[in-house]
Amino acid sequence: MKALENLLDKVRPLFEKGGKLQKFHAAFEAGETFFLTPPWVTKSGPHVRDPIDLKRVMITVVVALLPCTLFGIYNAGYQSLRAQGIDPTLIASFMTGLPLVLPIIIVSYAVGGTWEAIFAIVRGHEINEGFLVTGLLFPLTLPPTMPLWMVALGVSFGVVIGKEIFGGTGMNILNPALTGRAFLFFAYPAHISGDACWVGTPADSSKLVDGYSGATGLLLTHGGGAGTHATDILASTNYGDFSWMNMFLGFIPGSIGETSTLCCLIGAAILIATGIGSWRVMVACVVGMGATATLLNLLAGPGSSAFLTLPAYYHFVMGGFAFGAVFMATDPVSCATTDKGKWVYGICIGILATLIRTVNPAYPEGMMLAILFMNIFAPLIDHYVVQANMKRRELRYAG
Repeated sequence: MKALENLLDKVRPLFEKGGKLQKFHAAFEAGETFFLTPPWVTKSGPHVRDPIDLKRVMITVVVALLPCTLFGIYNAGYQSLRAQGIDPTLIASFMTGLPLVLPIIIVSYAVGGTWEAIFAIVRGHEINEGFLVTGLLFPLTLPPTMPLWMVALGVSFGVVIGKEIFGGTGMNILNPALTGRAFLFFAYPAHISGDACWVGTPADSSKLVDGYSGATGLLLTHGGGAGTHATDILASTNYGDFSWMNMFLGFIPGSIGETSTLCCLIGAAILIATGIGSWRVMVACVVGMGATATLLNLLAGPGSSAFLTLPAYYHFVMGGFAFGAVFMATDPVSCATTDKGKWVYGICIGILATLIRTVNPAYPEGMMLAILFMNIFAPLIDHYVVQANMKRRELRYAG
C-alpha cells in the first residue's frame, strides 16, 4: 500500500487544477479513495469523527448482497442442469451458473460505471460510490438468460434517466436499479417474463427433458383456472418442487438474486445489525402483504381466481418480495425518511404488491411496480408526517 500511495502522490499533480489531466480528476479521485484514505481533512470545525462514510455504507450493502449473488449463480446452473436432465451437483451447478451470471454483472458494472464517470467528469465532481450497489442490484433482478446488450441498455436507462438527470447520487426520486428493470420489462417483455426466460438452457431444445417448463411459482399460480386452489396448482406441477420450503430456500426458477428468501434474510440481518437498512420498512412490507393476502383469502369464493386463495406465507417466499423488501424498498434516497413515514411507506408497498399480483392477470409479480409507485409518494408521506408533528407541538405549547 505504501508503494501505491507514493505512486499516487507523484501523479496527483497531473490531475489537480492546472494539471494536464485536470478533466479526469474525478476518475483519479475515485481510484485513489477506493484503495486509500483520502489525503485531505477539513480546515475548520466542527470535526465529526465517524468511521461510516458513503463508501463504507455501499460496501456493507454489497456484502449483504453476496449471499443472494452466490446462491443466484448456483441456482442458475442448478436449474439449467435439471432442464437438461443432468444431476445438479454443487460444483457442477456453480460452474454452470458462473458463465451465465458473471457476464451480466460485469456488463452492468462496466456500462453503468462508465456513465457515472462521464457525468462526474462533465460536471466536475467526484465519482460517487452509489453505483457500487446499483451495479449489483440491477443484474440480480434479471433472468440469467438476459442478452448482454439488453443489460447494457437497461443499466444505462437506470443510471441516466433514473438518477443522473435528477442530479446524481442522493438526488434521485426513483430506485435506479428498479427503474432500469422496469424499462426492460415494458420494452422487452418476452425476455423478462413468461416461462421461457428463467433458465439458461442449450440452443438445442432436444436436450431438454420432457415436460420442462421454466415458469416461476407466481406464473404457475396465475395460470390456474377459477375454482382451483393455489397450493394445489403448485403441488401438481410437473417441473420442479414448488413446496413452501423449496421456495424459501430458493431452488426454483426466477431472477438471479430473488429466488432465495433465506439469503435475503441473511442480507437483512447484516443491514439491520449495521444500522444501514431500515427494519421498519422491511417489517411494514410484511405487514402490508400479510394483511392484504389474508383479507383476499377470506373474500375468495368458490369461483374466484386461484391467486386469491394463495396464503400469505406463500406470498412472502414467491417472486421478488423478500429481495425487494430488504434491498430495494429500504433505499435511503428514494424511501420515506421519517419513522412513521417508513411504516406507511412499507405497508403501502405490501398492499400494492399483493393487489397487483392477485388482481392484474397480465402481471403476476408486483413488487417492482409497488416500490416505484411508493418512491414517488415517499416525499409526500414525509411531508404530512412532519406537518402532523408540527401541529401537535403547536397544540402542546399553545397555552
